[in-house]
Amino acid sequence: MSPLTKLQSVLSKPFMPAVFFLCGVSYDTVTLSRIDRLLDNLVLLLYLVLLGGLIVLTGRLGIESPPEREALLSGSKFTRWVWESRPYYPMASQFLLGGLFSAYAIFYSQSATFTTTAIFFAVLIALLVTNEFLRNRLSNLRILVSLYAVVSFAFFTFFVPVITGFMNAVIFLLGALLSLGVTLYLVQLVYRHSPDSSGRQPLAVMAPAIVLIAMLVGFYFMNWIPPVPLSLKFGGIYHEIKRTGDQFELVFEKEWYQFWKRADTTFPSDEPVYCFTAVFAPVDLNTTIYHHWHYRLSDTKPFMHADRIPIRISGGREGGYRAYSLKQRLDPGDWRVDVETEDGRIIGRVAVTVVNKTEAQPRLATVTY
Repeated sequence: MSPLTKLQSVLSKPFMPAVFFLCGVSYDTVTLSRIDRLLDNLVLLLYLVLLGGLIVLTGRLGIESPPEREALLSGSKFTRWVWESRPYYPMASQFLLGGLFSAYAIFYSQSATFTTTAIFFAVLIALLVTNEFLRNRLSNLRILVSLYAVVSFAFFTFFVPVITGFMNAVIFLLGALLSLGVTLYLVQLVYRHSPDSSGRQPLAVMAPAIVLIAMLVGFYFMNWIPPVPLSLKFGGIYHEIKRTGDQFELVFEKEWYQFWKRADTTFPSDEPVYCFTAVFAPVDLNTTIYHHWHYRLSDTKPFMHADRIPIRISGGREGGYRAYSLKQRLDPGDWRVDVETEDGRIIGRVAVTVVNKTEAQPRLATVTY
């Protein structure tokens, strides 16, 4: 058996798609570090361009009449190659979609929390897994255009804040409009100069994509989309915070055996309490975040608003922009601090249980950040 035959035999094994899937996700996890890294964004943009080109070719070759196909086959070597490689378009589309969904899953996971903002992240994970079973369906133009609308939406809604340095509802809607415009342009290229260019077929192809983008915009206003490109790198509750040079010294209670502990999980009442957070933001992005304090007396009660403290942050630092808020005293009960954007999306959450003060002197430790 020749080496090529052996390779083809191995690649045809039923478990190989799962191996490629895991290898691809692992590779992206290691190599994709920062959401504002120029090279990573250029690669994603290249994937979008190549996928768009494949969609246009898939659509054009699918609607051409037999005489036009004969003209292709009798044309230049390149045009014949384009036609003859058509059976491989679904495989190439699947590869590009997998690369995009994998990258988005990594980027959005850094901003998602176990709140409603995890819904869009869950959608991306579902699409990433589903893509592995779609190869035989990726010749369907309507499915391709719908998926392209989602991947372009996921890209532009974090890429526009990165390049503009602003993050608000207007910037988000601009990213959504860009994704809609690019998708519409692809469909226009497919049906340009064709008999269906002014008929029902282009609308039928584009309609699901329009509905999807409208739904995703709705997700934003329901706070279901993670606040990319912001992410919480570190957060905790502390007794005292001091700044020494470029380091923050964070003081908290810690017994000798609690080697894993880096912040307070319980806190005595009637003492000043500090909430420290480090929030990553891309270079040149300046925005306001909020430490939104909530309180409940017991786990049978709902959390109630206690205070919302604004903090102006600047982007660029790898470990996140460091800041803290201070409360002079807290009543006994469960407390949490939601680190929020201006529009209320949760970047991260810090929780602590406040108890009545005891006479025992706590053992204090210090961690630097």
